[in-house]
Amino acid sequence: MKGKLWAALAILVGASVPASACTNFLVTKGASKDGSCMISYAADSHYLYGELYHWPAAKYPKGTMLKVYEWDSQKYLGEIEQAAETYNVVGNMNEHQLAIGETTYGGRHELQDSTGIIDYGSLIYITLQRCKTAREAIKMISELTERYGYASSGESFSIADPNEVWVMDLISKGIDLQMNKKTKQMENTRRGMVWVARRIPDGYVCAHANQARITTFPLANGKTSITSKQLNKIFNPEVETVYAHDVISFARQMKYFSGKDAEFSFCDAYAPVDFGGARFCEVRVWSFFNSVNSEMKEYIDYAKGWNLAHKMPLWIKPDRKLDVHDVMDAMRDHLEGTELDMTKDFGAGPHALPYRWRPMTWKHNGKDYVHERATATQQTGFVFVSQSRSWLPDPVGGILWFGVDDAASTVFTPMYSSMTRIPLAYQQGNGSLLRYSSTSAFWLFNKVTNYCYLRYDLMHADLRKEQLRLENSFIDGVKNVDKQAEELYKSNPDKAVEFVTNYSNTVVAQTMKDWESLHEFLLMKYIDGNVKKEVDGKFLHTPESKDIPVKVDNPEYPDWWKECLIRSTGDKLENRSK
Repeated sequence: MKGKLWAALAILVGASVPASACTNFLVTKGASKDGSCMISYAADSHYLYGELYHWPAAKYPKGTMLKVYEWDSQKYLGEIEQAAETYNVVGNMNEHQLAIGETTYGGRHELQDSTGIIDYGSLIYITLQRCKTAREAIKMISELTERYGYASSGESFSIADPNEVWVMDLISKGIDLQMNKKTKQMENTRRGMVWVARRIPDGYVCAHANQARITTFPLANGKTSITSKQLNKIFNPEVETVYAHDVISFARQMKYFSGKDAEFSFCDAYAPVDFGGARFCEVRVWSFFNSVNSEMKEYIDYAKGWNLAHKMPLWIKPDRKLDVHDVMDAMRDHLEGTELDMTKDFGAGPHALPYRWRPMTWKHNGKDYVHERATATQQTGFVFVSQSRSWLPDPVGGILWFGVDDAASTVFTPMYSSMTRIPLAYQQGNGSLLRYSSTSAFWLFNKVTNYCYLRYDLMHADLRKEQLRLENSFIDGVKNVDKQAEELYKSNPDKAVEFVTNYSNTVVAQTMKDWESLHEFLLMKYIDGNVKKEVDGKFLHTPESKDIPVKVDNPEYPDWWKECLIRSTGDKLENRSK
């Protein structure tokens, strides 16, 4: 994701670039309770403002050009030919239920291509505007970068449609400028990228978090595995692996690999796992896998960066099928219930805060140390769980459960991917990181979340009650909306789209109203370190006055914290009056 985590991890060996990162969980039809395909995505960056992007469907005359701007910086990169027709895109999902997420792993630094026109963000959103299925998307990603060049570092993409979920690792081939004899212009002869895409077997789940994860893969046999020279065959349902025709030969050329083709591992060649890649990145994959499969404990030393040879599998079969709320809560993970639980160590402070302010790496007495990096993190811009549902017509089947700010304290609201109006609270331009807006969901959620960080153990419990109430009501509400919209679609598709658009806008308005009420409640209950007594959200008052609370609570600090305080202050705080 934005900022390139690989550069931050290099701090461990002397570099000094700020960190950011993203997390994706992927769930196939057979691994979900309702048969939907799901992917999740947290867009984590200290420089990203949370809003919901929208590109309406459109048609363009031949010769129209599309200006491309880098997603991270809004830097102008160049122009590409516009498609004759584009589809409606809401966030990272389009009207045909195609969804794409990403995590940046960076990989080999020398493979950056400053001559490319399409960066990873533009690649995602342009593809969503032009494709209907995951297979179309893989083909489009390959063709766009081959033609226009790829302007970013290594990425992992999650790609889902109503029937399939794919994972794709990709990286640029760097720069080798040569004079074109015909145009008399210098051109990059390495334009494009090397990549591998694999379909996740039905009934399995996958994940990636800023570390390339595809290792070895089946070599081309013309049936289940093909190369980019055979992309016309990608629509054959038997095909489960597709890769750039030069992914192995280029690695040999660059001296990243010298073994037999069958031994080639994309990850080991283009983004070898180091301590940071495991401890900050793979640990998030491991924690998700561990939460759904009882056999993952054997990989804890790998996740901690202590045994890099014992890699986790690319995908696993969960012990149980997952529903959409399971995936939402997986995005809220702080490594709870594991030996790395961020609420349990001294860094959590007396109020069990599962966050560590940056930097993630630090030194003391000549030794290097780290803070844990869990899935849920404070610097999230936006987060989603997409649902692609094959049993419903596309305008009804695609839902982007969308939230802003920290995944652990946001509310996932159902945004139908066919919707034609974005709620004001999520609209682009409604506020920014340097411009406060009272009608922005990002600023409202940050207002509540940052207040809860003060006494997390107490305040987050109240937040969680409201979070669950709203999300459960939306999950139930969607069932009725689906039925009505599906019936409307049979006679009038436009009315069905308008119906789901109105619903999505309504739930966001309700969320904003209720979250502002939550902020007022938390402010009154926990002001000045006191804790007012309440029952079902109503404060208890004295018999004499409705405006005076009964005796407030003052929860004591935990004993371990008292002991640490005494050790650090000696007898300074001791009461010797007795």
